[in-house]
Amino acid sequence: MRKTSEVVFDIEGLKRKLADLEKETAKANLWDDPERAKEVLREKNRVESVLKTWSGIDGELKDLDVLFELAREAQDEATLEEVKGELDHLASAVRGEEIRRMLGRDEDRLNAILTIHAGAGGTEAQDWAEILLRMYLRWAEKRSFKTQILDFQPGEEAGLKSATVEVEGEYAFGYAKAESGIHRLVRISPFDAAARRHTSFASVFVYPEVGDEIVIDIDEKDLKIDTYRSSGKGGQHVNKTDSAVRITHLPTGIVVQCQNERSQHKNKAMALKVLRSRLYEIKLQEQSAKMDELHKTKKDIAWGSQIRSYVLHPYKMIKDHRTNLEVGNVQKVLDGDLDEFIETYLIGAAQPAS
Repeated sequence: MRKTSEVVFDIEGLKRKLADLEKETAKANLWDDPERAKEVLREKNRVESVLKTWSGIDGELKDLDVLFELAREAQDEATLEEVKGELDHLASAVRGEEIRRMLGRDEDRLNAILTIHAGAGGTEAQDWAEILLRMYLRWAEKRSFKTQILDFQPGEEAGLKSATVEVEGEYAFGYAKAESGIHRLVRISPFDAAARRHTSFASVFVYPEVGDEIVIDIDEKDLKIDTYRSSGKGGQHVNKTDSAVRITHLPTGIVVQCQNERSQHKNKAMALKVLRSRLYEIKLQEQSAKMDELHKTKKDIAWGSQIRSYVLHPYKMIKDHRTNLEVGNVQKVLDGDLDEFIETYLIGAAQPAS
């Protein structure tokens, strides 16, 4: 059995940190600096949440220690198997918490704005982009994240040209950011009468959704705002007036659009929300001196720049080119089982460069 000392050490450290934060919140002059007060209270709530989780894990581990010893002495094989199953479940919970500890940036806890764009290749690529949209919606559902399609530009014959999705939940951006990049599909085309093999590409980019507590100044003079009629999924049930909104941020060239709501005013507000998130991402990259890293990920949506390949023919395999992780159950992944890819990437990204 695994010893509990490592977990207990973490808990004791968290208890000390919580005690320090409680002392600070008790100071009479705390609210003389409102920003500092909010920061302290936010950190206190975070530590309390983490402490509660780790205390629960520690308690379960201690209970399993006792049960294991009793079962071993009694040579109770059934109970030993039960303990093994519970340990596997606990190990998964610990791995999840370790991943969360890696998501230490403030923006990691935010909601996410996820965009998908079909690459060159017409119907093939557009169909692939819609498959990816379905995959991410199912992944979000498995994680109990809420989703809302903000914009959907349908393909000419099938699929989609582009889509924007809001993913709402704690650490939504921290997890989803691992999916940014070019995704490549190899399959026998369902649109080719000769049943030939085709390669398709689509891009996925993820941005942290900016809340009211984060100030991103946007000058109205820097915006070009166009309205048009909604169409396709997310817009097909919207009224037939020019309610959809497209906003171009002239200094950066960023274009965002929303057609989900019936009201032009609401679509404009949501489009501005997406724009603020895009600008916030750029600001974060500038602050951490990683603008080239951002540009490196935004390569052409074509051969040689993909982060992951999904091969359906002549064999079935999905490979992440950043981590070399390979999974043979393609359908399971396309049905939203992405956590192994995401967690492996995040763990690798957290390792110091050799």
